[in-house]
Amino acid sequence: MWYPLADLDGKGPKVDTSPYRFQHILEDIESLNRRAEKAELEITAISIHQYAYVAKNYALTSCGSSMGDGYGPMVVSPRRGQLIGPADIEQLHIAVPGERTTAFLALSLLLGHKPKHYTVVPFDQIIERTRSGEFDAGLIIHEGQLTYGEAGLHCVIDLGKWWTDSRKLPLPLGGNAIRRDLAGDFGHICRILQSSIEYALKHRDQAVGYALNYARDMGRDLADRFVGMYVNDWTLDYGAKGRAAVQRLLTEAAAAGITPAVGEIDFVSPGT
Repeated sequence: MWYPLADLDGKGPKVDTSPYRFQHILEDIESLNRRAEKAELEITAISIHQYAYVAKNYALTSCGSSMGDGYGPMVVSPRRGQLIGPADIEQLHIAVPGERTTAFLALSLLLGHKPKHYTVVPFDQIIERTRSGEFDAGLIIHEGQLTYGEAGLHCVIDLGKWWTDSRKLPLPLGGNAIRRDLAGDFGHICRILQSSIEYALKHRDQAVGYALNYARDMGRDLADRFVGMYVNDWTLDYGAKGRAAVQRLLTEAAAAGITPAVGEIDFVSPGT
């Protein structure tokens, strides 16, 4: 999404970013979630779950979202004879990628409360440490949703599918947030961000090639498939349905006592 903003070859970014200069900061989503609590970054990727805790300092941009439309984070478990079903999740010790990830929120909503037995584990270690038997199950995000079977794990439940089937809405996993002290230029900055996504989608091979520099043992085909899941029309703009999904997710989370209430969520759009 954001490679067009970077000056990669000394010739400047691929899109007009004036009067701003963008610096890429590459960190896992849980680290970015925590930095958002301190309002450290002007613009940041963020879990929609975390937004409930930082809405005072950040607004969601209308572009830059990652939506699971019938798919999303999964609870996976080793194949040990009889398959474990969703009703058994309460008894499992689960490796999770972070308490403020949307994956963790979706699991909590499924159960009606936070899991009873869980340990936070770096997301890229969850599959191996679950496969080894250290944990009964793992809550997987990112490309693990495509590769867990290779480790001999099976899907207990796809939380994105569960959400879409039960709410008739996509599951809003991640978003892009802009700090509110930039409110005077919200519209212009959002237009720059949208231009970056548009350029990346139109030059998909180049964008995927750049992203492969940071991929975790993914070949181009797998990376392209993963990109297609989470960088698409939803990423250009939430649209009415995507906005409704964010509102529904955080309203339900607050009603269940899992997150603070955020009220009506505002979205920053290009030109606003």
